[in-house]
Amino acid sequence: MNPMTYKGYAARIDYSEEDEDFIGRVAGIRDIVTFHGASVDEIRDAFHEAVDFYLSTCAERGEAPQKPFSGKLMLRVPPELHARAAMRAEAAGKSLNAWVAETLAKAV
Repeated sequence: MNPMTYKGYAARIDYSEEDEDFIGRVAGIRDIVTFHGASVDEIRDAFHEAVDFYLSTCAERGEAPQKPFSGKLMLRVPPELHARAAMRAEAAGKSLNAWVAETLAKAV
């Protein structure tokens, strides 16, 4: 399943049985940006409004908004796994970074 995205931000959405409402949060940033809605259309609109409000508030304060994930991923894996991945990448004619990115894209 693909996350709901808007202007480079992704939404994490849960359902609250108690409130009978969808509760969302902008994922991948430390700032807390939340929103809610009773339907898919409402939660999507609320997400867009929350991101727009976050960006405008940051601009008014003269602060840079946090960006979700840089694209740099540091992993610690067992040496044997590192070696096998490097061999697979070389066999595919790709750099290890390109091979891992392609493999992760297929997994998610």
